[in-house]
Amino acid sequence: MAFLSRCRACLAPDPYLFLPMGDHPPANGFVRAEDVAKGQPAYPLNSQACLECGLIQVADQVPEGFFEHYLYVPSSATLMHSHFAELAAVLKQEAGGGLIVDIGCNDGLLLSACNDIGCTTVGVDPAANLAKIACSRGVEVEIGYFTAAAALGLADKHGPAKVIVTTNTFNHIGDLHNFMKGIANWLADDGVFVIEVPWAKDLLEKNEFDTIYHEHVSEFSLLSLVRLGAFFDLAVTDIHRLGVHGGSMRVFMKRSPAAAETKPIVAEMLAEEREAGVLSEESYRAFSGRIAEIREDLTAMLAELKAEGLKLAGYGAPAKGNTLLNYFGIGPETLDYLVDRNPLKQGLYSPGMKIPIRAPEALADDRPDVLLVLAWNFFEEIYQQQAGFLADGGRFLVPLPRPVLIPDVAGAEAMPAAKAVTGM
Repeated sequence: MAFLSRCRACLAPDPYLFLPMGDHPPANGFVRAEDVAKGQPAYPLNSQACLECGLIQVADQVPEGFFEHYLYVPSSATLMHSHFAELAAVLKQEAGGGLIVDIGCNDGLLLSACNDIGCTTVGVDPAANLAKIACSRGVEVEIGYFTAAAALGLADKHGPAKVIVTTNTFNHIGDLHNFMKGIANWLADDGVFVIEVPWAKDLLEKNEFDTIYHEHVSEFSLLSLVRLGAFFDLAVTDIHRLGVHGGSMRVFMKRSPAAAETKPIVAEMLAEEREAGVLSEESYRAFSGRIAEIREDLTAMLAELKAEGLKLAGYGAPAKGNTLLNYFGIGPETLDYLVDRNPLKQGLYSPGMKIPIRAPEALADDRPDVLLVLAWNFFEEIYQQQAGFLADGGRFLVPLPRPVLIPDVAGAEAMPAAKAVTGM
């Protein structure tokens, strides 16, 4: 199924199709060297928006079992270590000594931070390869998909959860209603469900189309979470604005009888969404037009740099980067290789465009002239780490929200320009 006939959050019919991006392989479907010459399964990537609740979504076409061996880990970004340490302190306060559950615990970075400050924790994740890393950090992991049925057995085994948290996993869930029933089955009566996800309003305003890919089947507005929670007697009571991943939100949900106090920020952010036009067809048409302009501008800039005889590579091999590369048709004829700090990706090839992925140390040996920053959401960190690259005359090409070379040829101050462009 390439299109959704109803919204997966509020169940309204016929979400509006606004950005059909053609066929893409799974954005984390990295290719082994021996398979480069082989074909790769690809599926339509059709972005739809619910004009009733503002949920941006694509049909769930991820192959069965795909998440059982996964290559994304938060640990490869230095920023995520401090981010999860701060979140761990928040969760400890919410839990009050009770059980903290992390659904989609990945390599255990968050729960290890929780354990370090004396929390009681358990993680749930289908990826056995990542669970092994989490266990090496002292994190207990239940290996498997989280469903309503699984939650009943987990609750019997571990007791009620005072806090259930999911960070950048909720947007991977095809059947949100089954997942939320599982939350209701495990959450203590006075518990809190905490969700961290990118905010659809930021996606629209900052042209972050690359956040959309098959594994990210949903990009949430706050209103979509409010409407979804209401089906399960869960109310949004508080929100923290976050800068990570191009603009995210940390949403707190409690059972309605326990949700006596709702913070003013909930109404504030709902009003911001309405003003930004997340329920307006025109907003999505304008967004699609801007992405077409960015595609034209970026590919023209790359062609001009290549024509000057410059050596080009990419920094980062994130899933979002693969959406951009495949939709814009940027392959190994333009970028010699990508570098990524995640050792699980090194030695592989990017899905679809099949660009080789190397360790960042390759930059010192190969000395490219320009790096296309595919992991633009971590650009400040990349900029600091690659001081040597800049000192040698290297430049960054940051694609979003509009393509810009940093520093420019006139030698403009780099980081202020970067912050202005990326919204850091």
